Amino acid sequence: MPVVVGSGFSPAPAVGVAAADAAREALGALRGASCDVAMVFVAGDLVTETTDALRIVHEILEPGDVVGTTAGGLLAGGQEHEQGDGVAVWAISLGDAGRAEVFELHATEVEEGIALSGLPSVEIGVTSAIVLLADVSRLPLEATLQAFEEHLPGVPVVGGVPSLVPPDGRALLRGTGQSSAAAVGIRFEGVEVLPLVSQGARPIGPELTVTAGEGAVIRELAGRPAIDVLRDTVDSLDDDDREQIRHGLLLGLVVQPGQPEYGTGDFIVRGLAGADPETGAVVVGAPVAVGQVARLHVRDPQTATSDLEDALALRRAAAGSAQIAGALAFTCNGRGREMFGHDHHDADAIQRELGPLPLIGMISAGEIGPVGGRPFVHGFTATVAVFLS
Repeated sequence: MPVVVGSGFSPAPAVGVAAADAAREALGALRGASCDVAMVFVAGDLVTETTDALRIVHEILEPGDVVGTTAGGLLAGGQEHEQGDGVAVWAISLGDAGRAEVFELHATEVEEGIALSGLPSVEIGVTSAIVLLADVSRLPLEATLQAFEEHLPGVPVVGGVPSLVPPDGRALLRGTGQSSAAAVGIRFEGVEVLPLVSQGARPIGPELTVTAGEGAVIRELAGRPAIDVLRDTVDSLDDDDREQIRHGLLLGLVVQPGQPEYGTGDFIVRGLAGADPETGAVVVGAPVAVGQVARLHVRDPQTATSDLEDALALRRAAAGSAQIAGALAFTCNGRGREMFGHDHHDADAIQRELGPLPLIGMISAGEIGPVGGRPFVHGFTATVAVFLS
């Protein structure tokens, strides 16, 4: 049997109605196939009633397991519900060869820092993808993603950070109730998953080599104080690019060096977190290494739109003749109407380029996805996991 995905959404203000409507819609879309695992997203005032929502989803879908989270907004079909109440349900039947392992990560403080427990099984060459929901108040997400890279090298990790946490501080869901874990996730095997990351940023100015720096601090670029080089680079830009920098100065760092040229998808893009005029050093939100290539970036609605459309077209081409079963999406709470000036931008693009397909996701406070084969947490980004049938 092929992989089948079902999705459902309801904006009903009563959690019982919303969960039942969303679960029944997802069940109908499975066309009689059993639900191996489900994801549940709960938004608005309903975030205090997640246990009731999960109980109803279990009664209707009878899933093998469930993970989920509360969220400030939801994606469903071709729409983005940036505010208001709602329950969204994503259900998958993995066919004859597929398997899903649900896991919970716990973080414990030790002398050396943080120890993680609960990482999923090591199935290198078998694991298709990881979908991860992370509570950044309970674990260091960058270090956690580095642990995944070491634990399951090359395996794409896609997911997000809850953008709305209930008053009790427990946003993550597992089984029939709230989870006390720092992160919950699903390890998939035997099903093909195409990850997508659209950072929506455009490189400008010349490529610059880090010649001195450590940690997240760049001391020199091209043999000169970093702040002087960046100032000169900005001064050399045309008027249009200087205007875009008013929205925030970004720096892209190449993840996989040694290529003849670097395009949009080769950089991990971070904001400049600080600068020291006395030393000329700048601070970025990612580790740096001497010899790494850096380049200024700008983010604007036009760039974000074309970047997402191009990334989706590449996934459509990569799917070839295979049918797309469905997708999960995580889009930043800084995108949406605030960035694009109209509703449903990302969801509509996904449906237009890949659909029609079952699509569920959440408005996130941090998006997880791979760049250069390595997992990162992003901002102002859309990340998508596309499941093939």
